[in-house]
Amino acid sequence: MAGTLYLCATPIGNLMDMTPRVIEALQNADLIAAEDTRNSIKLLNHFDIHTPMTSYHEYNKVEKAHYLIEQMQLGKNVALITDAGTPAISDPGEVLVAFCHEAGIRVTSLPGPAACITALTLSGLSTRRFCFEGFLPTDKKEKTAVLEECANETRTMIFYEAPHHLKKTLDEFKNAFGNRRITLCRELTKKFETVMPTTIEEAIAYYEENEPRGEYVLVIAGRDRKEMQQEAQKAWEEMSVAEHVKLYEDKGMDRKEAMKQAAKDRGVSKRDIYQALLEE
Repeated sequence: MAGTLYLCATPIGNLMDMTPRVIEALQNADLIAAEDTRNSIKLLNHFDIHTPMTSYHEYNKVEKAHYLIEQMQLGKNVALITDAGTPAISDPGEVLVAFCHEAGIRVTSLPGPAACITALTLSGLSTRRFCFEGFLPTDKKEKTAVLEECANETRTMIFYEAPHHLKKTLDEFKNAFGNRRITLCRELTKKFETVMPTTIEEAIAYYEENEPRGEYVLVIAGRDRKEMQQEAQKAWEEMSVAEHVKLYEDKGMDRKEAMKQAAKDRGVSKRDIYQALLEE
């Protein structure tokens, strides 16, 4: 019988956030796959856990995943931990989980700390709808594409950033999003936890005078729907009714449907569109 992969969430700063269930899983596992064994040994020692460890990180995530799959196929239980937080969230663990599903190996997740959710709940921004972006791509073209996609995102957005990149990233946010509301969270769950609700422009000004320290979670307000509707309305009004209708006809609509869609865009009746066409 095949073993199980246990995704074990570990503290993001405060060791008191370690759950009894995770401790038990780590103690009973046959093998612990850790992002950085040198970092994780401190955690294991603190909780008197002596289970063997092996490294599983970004640079060996495919090769080592095959090894771990083989171990679980032999009946061994593997516990996966990241340096801090929940495995597979902005983490190479997602590859191992996918491989397990392909191989028919059971995967279970033991809930616990996650920096993205902790920051979201502290942000003061809307939590009803949100999206997690994690770290921006390092490739310049890919980063630009991601920011362009996010520019019209109406959900609250969550990003991760390192202190030495923070100033540049805030400038990029300003160029892509304008002056949105943003909450900067750092040192979450630790003694010097800081939560700073502000605007992007005010954050830029603040960090011109203060050096960023610690790992950041950046929570940004989504685009305002009413503002987007007003901009769209303005764009339609700059176009003649005939051009507007022709736009939809060129897309394959018949004239009746094109007039109906133009009326909807402009917030007027179909009769108004018909009359405008006659006048034009």
